[in-house]
Amino acid sequence: MMSTAQVLGVSGAMLLGAMAPGPDFVIVARNSMLSGRRAGMASAAGIALGVFAWAALSGLGVAGLLAASAIAFTVVKLAGAAYLLFLGIRALLAARRGGYEMTAELDGQGVGPRTAFRQGLLNNLLNPKAAVFFLALLPQFLPAAPALVDTAELALTATAVTLAWFLILALGIASLRHVFTRARVRRAIDAAMGTLLVALGVRIAVQTS
Repeated sequence: MMSTAQVLGVSGAMLLGAMAPGPDFVIVARNSMLSGRRAGMASAAGIALGVFAWAALSGLGVAGLLAASAIAFTVVKLAGAAYLLFLGIRALLAARRGGYEMTAELDGQGVGPRTAFRQGLLNNLLNPKAAVFFLALLPQFLPAAPALVDTAELALTATAVTLAWFLILALGIASLRHVFTRARVRRAIDAAMGTLLVALGVRIAVQTS
């Protein structure tokens, strides 16, 4: 069983990691702004599931193999970059087309909870930096020969903290959706978020490690 100090340590590290601006933040923010509370919360749930998977894989040593293999790391990195570029370009095309007087369901620019969940999950799983993060995090809070319950506890703690943060973010942003869904504002958001997603994709693709 993890001690209170270990739980607090893991929680603090995960909260700082989740709060750092990055692809996960952008996905939750954009879906909350343009598609509403349910989409934002679904994205948060997808990201949290990705965190659980990375934490569990790290405990089992699979993430270590990924981080140690230059080829595997590069494949995952490029796949993640391509996914961010896809989302960014789609947002930029939506901003160029306009037509925001129509509803999200009719114009296809909003996303439903299922799509938002998938975006959050894939965005997190296709980020090889997550493997490196957990490989650096786990040894600090696990015994030298961790039991399955130790890894499960850490994974669940990391998941709960991540989910809580992104749910708060989604609900906070969604509460102002009446402002964000105005035609001019929404077009500006699509343009800004699209540019940011493309920039993040390019940055991930060109990073050497």
